[in-house]
Amino acid sequence: MDKKKFQEFADMMRGLVSDVQGAPYPGAGFEPALYEIWYEHAQRNAQNCFEFLDEFFPTDQKEFAKSLSKMFK
Repeated sequence: MDKKKFQEFADMMRGLVSDVQGAPYPGAGFEPALYEIWYEHAQRNAQNCFEFLDEFFPTDQKEFAKSLSKMFK
């Protein structure tokens, strides 16, 4: 994986983690609209991460192992 793609992946993962960490707490005064906004962001970022993984880290274990070892060289 080239450096640009690795940076793109790292940015997507940071966005996804940020969305998950920023999940609204369903306590007193819970706003359904706030949850809906958060949910849409989290779903979009998760989908982007899955698509990226499918493209650059094939599910075939042999190919995945080769891709992973290249990433950590």
